[in-house]
Amino acid sequence: MSSNLYEGSIPPAIFQDNQVFSHTISVIVDNEAGVLARVVGLFSGRGYNIESLTVSEIDKNSQLSRINLVTSGTTQILEQIKAQLGRLVPVHNVIDLTSKGPSVSRELALVRVDVKDDLIEELFKISRIFTCKIVGLDKNSYVFEIIGKTARIDAFIELVSQIGSCEISRTGIVAISISRDS
Repeated sequence: MSSNLYEGSIPPAIFQDNQVFSHTISVIVDNEAGVLARVVGLFSGRGYNIESLTVSEIDKNSQLSRINLVTSGTTQILEQIKAQLGRLVPVHNVIDLTSKGPSVSRELALVRVDVKDDLIEELFKISRIFTCKIVGLDKNSYVFEIIGKTARIDAFIELVSQIGSCEISRTGIVAISISRDS
């Protein structure tokens, strides 16, 4: 039997990457009109999903912005996304924060909970456990601010939604490498 891959001795399925990973990618771009549209267009044109997206100016003098996005795909798709992002004209740097060493990521959420009087104490107990701030209140409605990892915010929302109806507004992931070298 031949060991030549092209002669069919090894089934091609062995080489197909089908495990999906979620990665946080930081893209340093020129802070100019249309840049975000080009980045999003790259994703939509190729059928990639953006799970979270944040954009902010990072340097007024050099007019640079950071786009943090979370996307999922196989290793091959993630490498393709990074390569295609790197070829866009306004892009200066593409950093895969998930694979390039230690990084910090956080998300902010505002959660309004409409609750009946008899469950207010339970709501406050949960908010203390999650170290939330009350940033707004009205009769039987409380707005909490929670900052942290996505899983922590998801857990808070899951618990308080069992107490009362919720309305949620989330920022999306912001992230940065711990090391300057990454």
